[in-house]
Amino acid sequence: MAGEENRVVLHGTWASLYGKRVELALKVKGIEYEFVEEDLTDKSEALLRYNPVHKKVPVLVHNGKPIAESLVIIEYIDETWKEGPRLLPQDSYERAKVRFWAGFLHQQLFEAMASVIKTDGGAQERAVKEVHEKMRVLEEGINGSYPGGSPFINGDGMGLLDIVVWSILGAHKVQEEVLGINFLDPEKYPTVTSWVKALIELPLVKEAMPPHEKLVGVFQFFRARALESAAA
Repeated sequence: MAGEENRVVLHGTWASLYGKRVELALKVKGIEYEFVEEDLTDKSEALLRYNPVHKKVPVLVHNGKPIAESLVIIEYIDETWKEGPRLLPQDSYERAKVRFWAGFLHQQLFEAMASVIKTDGGAQERAVKEVHEKMRVLEEGINGSYPGGSPFINGDGMGLLDIVVWSILGAHKVQEEVLGINFLDPEKYPTVTSWVKALIELPLVKEAMPPHEKLVGVFQFFRARALESAAA
């Protein structure tokens, strides 16, 4: 670990896919860090002090200064540690494209998929339809924005956009086991499917991905709790 002035601490939980985004970014850049596992049912005084607005993980603390929100943290990492692979392209237009699609994935596709987990019956059918609509937009958009093929920023290494798409679609087998629905259809979405499957095979991703059965348990817990709340 570098000196105290360069100390990097990540507050997160093992099951937070937002937190996994930051872990992957740190690993891609080769940055040493300390991980603090937070109990979100009993949040630490440090977490509440570092992220008083959202009171959520992940929070990166660098030189005693906290940064919240996974996408903001990843950009901070890329701007602060110039050495190592880039997480965003240097070209301003290419960087804008990455930010646009990362925002689409983070705000629209993730929200639609969360609705599928939280609902049942007709509401779930509508949510599934919405996910497929977002997947279609993503497939067409990626083909249009990256006509040369893989959107991997570094050719074969992960960048911001790769990290975000993995965090949302990388657990597709868990979603399929819990919901009986598979959104990663190679016939409907060949580009996105091949992209996600290539990411899953990267050694850093395999290392970062929580065990399948543990993730199934987390998905089942959140779904049961959401359905109970809706029925109350």
